Amino acid sequence: MSPIDIDFGKLRELFAYDPQTPMIFSSGVFLWFFAGFVILYALLKKSSTPRILFVTLFSYYFYYKSSGTYFFLLAVVTVSDFLIAQAMERAARQGIRKALVAVSLAINLGLLCYFKYTNFFGEIIASVTGGTFSALDIFLPVGISFFTFQSLSYTIDVYRKQINPLNNLLDYAFYVSFFPPLVAGPIIRARDFIPQIREPLCVTKEMFGQGVFYILCGLFKKAIISDYIGVNFVERIFANPTLYSGMENLMGIYGYALQIYCDFSGYSDMAIGIALLLGFHVNKNFDSPYKSASITGFWRRWHISLSSWLRDYLYISLGGNRKGKFRQYLNLIITMFLGGLWHGASWNFIVWGMFHGVALAIHKTWMTVAGRKKGEESNGIRRIFGVIITFHFVCFCWIFFRNATFEGAMDMIGQITANFQPQLFGQLIQGYRYVFALMLLGFLLHFAPARWETAFARHVVRLPLFGKALLMVVLIYLVIQVKSSEIQPFIYFRF
Repeated sequence: MSPIDIDFGKLRELFAYDPQTPMIFSSGVFLWFFAGFVILYALLKKSSTPRILFVTLFSYYFYYKSSGTYFFLLAVVTVSDFLIAQAMERAARQGIRKALVAVSLAINLGLLCYFKYTNFFGEIIASVTGGTFSALDIFLPVGISFFTFQSLSYTIDVYRKQINPLNNLLDYAFYVSFFPPLVAGPIIRARDFIPQIREPLCVTKEMFGQGVFYILCGLFKKAIISDYIGVNFVERIFANPTLYSGMENLMGIYGYALQIYCDFSGYSDMAIGIALLLGFHVNKNFDSPYKSASITGFWRRWHISLSSWLRDYLYISLGGNRKGKFRQYLNLIITMFLGGLWHGASWNFIVWGMFHGVALAIHKTWMTVAGRKKGEESNGIRRIFGVIITFHFVCFCWIFFRNATFEGAMDMIGQITANFQPQLFGQLIQGYRYVFALMLLGFLLHFAPARWETAFARHVVRLPLFGKALLMVVLIYLVIQVKSSEIQPFIYFRF
C-alpha cells in the first residue's frame, strides 16, 4: 500500500461518521473543522445566498458527524414544515389551517415518538395486555427533540399569525439546521432568528469578545468541571449506589447537580458564543438556576428555551391560567409531566417531571394564599432558606433523572436515609480531593454575584486579539491536562 493510499484512508476516517467519536464542540476535530469553516465563511462575507448555502451544508455535515445517515430526518422536517407553512398562508378557511398545523404536529411528534418512545410504549401495552414485547433496535438520532420542537414553533407561530412564512426553502433550512444550537439547544424561535438571516454580516468587536467569553466559559464548564467530576466520581456513585454510604451518595447527588448544569449550560454557552462569532444572536439558556429561591424561579433560569417553549406552546394551549386556579395547577402538572417525558422514555423521567409539576402547583398555591404578587422575590434570610430548600428539592429530583431505573433511585434514597455514615466525610474528601476542589470551585463560581461575570466578560471584550488567543490556548492546555482518554459526549445529546 502506497503512502498516498494510507493518507486517503485516514482522510476518509476523519470525514466519515464514527459513533464512538461524535463531533462535539470540545473535541479537537471540531476545532480543526471550525477553523477551516471560518476561513471560507469570511470569504463569503458579502455574498448572502452562497454564505447561507455554505453554512447550511456545513450544518448538515455537522449533524452527519453526530448521527450518521439520520441527517435525512432534518431534511424531512425542514421540507414538510416549509410546505405546510406555505399552504397555511394560502388557506382561506380556518379549518384548513387547523388541519395543516395538525399535520405538522403529526410529522414532528410522530418522528419523535417513533425514535424515542416505541419501545417504552410497547412495553407498557404488553404489560397491560399480558403479552410480550421484544425491544426493537432503534437508534436515537442526536438532537431530534430539539430540532423538531424548533420547527414546530415555526408552524405554530405561522398558524397563530404571529409571523409570516418564509418563501425561500434555503432560508428555512438554514434556520432549522443552524449548527451551533442544532443538537442540544438552545431551542431558537423563528421570530427571533429568521430576521437575522438576510441581514448584512457584521461581527462587531463587542460581539466577537462576547463570543470568545461564552466559548471560554462553556469549555471550562464542560471539559474541565463537568467531565472530570463526572468520570472520576459521579458515574461511580450512580453506577451502584448500594456500594457506597449515604454520605457518598449525597455528595454524588451534589456532584451530579453541578455536572449536569456545567455540561448543559457549557454546551449552550459554546453554541451562543459560536453563533456570535458568525454574526447571529441566540438567547441565553441558563441564568444561574441554583440561585433560585423557588421552584418557579428555577424554571425561569434553567433550560430557558425549553421552559418558555413548554409555556408558550403547551401550557397556554391547555388554557394556562385563564380557566380558574384548579385548571391552572392541573395544566402546570400536565405540562411538566410531558416535559419529563420529552427528556426520555422512562418512568424515572415521568416521576421527575411530575415532582416538578406538583411543586410548581404548590408554589403557585402558596403565593396565592400568602397574597404575594407574581414574580415577587424573597429577601434576606427568607431568600437564603428559599435557595437552600429549592436547591435540595431539585437535587432530590435529580436522583430520579440520573438513575437508569426506579430501583436505583430508591436504593440511593435508602442509603442516604438508613446508612448515612457522616464519619466518612473526611476520608471522602481526602480520597477525592481534586474532585471536591473542582466541585467547590464550580459552586463558588455559580453563586458568585452576577456583576463578577459581567466584569470578566467586559475585560475579555477589551483584550486585544493576542490576549484572547492566549486565554484560549491556556484553557485548551488545562483541558488536555484533565481530560479523560475518551470523548465525553454532552449529557443532553441523549435527549
